[in-house]
Amino acid sequence: MIDLKSGYWKIDVDDKDREKTAFVTSDGLYECKVMSFGLCNSPATFERMMDTVLRGLKLNICLWYVDDIIVYAPNFQEHKFRFRKVLKCLQEAGLTLNSNKYSFGKKKLTILGHLVDQHGIYPDP
Repeated sequence: MIDLKSGYWKIDVDDKDREKTAFVTSDGLYECKVMSFGLCNSPATFERMMDTVLRGLKLNICLWYVDDIIVYAPNFQEHKFRFRKVLKCLQEAGLTLNSNKYSFGKKKLTILGHLVDQHGIYPDP
């Protein structure tokens, strides 16, 4: 499983749209230069970016939910090949991994409150 590090911050907010992100603090007025959590279109925009970056890989090699990417394969050799392919796409897009939430070659993992393995998906006890 791959977790992207600060993935939302890799998407620039267009100059003409920055005023829509404005907020005021005691230190003054701020506008976001990069996409941030909490903006109404952030999840959809991020999903479109992921669709572009991993074009053609979804359902064939990997699945993702927001910034969590699962690379799956029938065997370890194929897993290495697919993992490298996904990493190459992420690197070319300038996306980085969160090394604290990275795992490779696992036969079972927990994601979104569920255990996932080769036999199916189960609630995490």
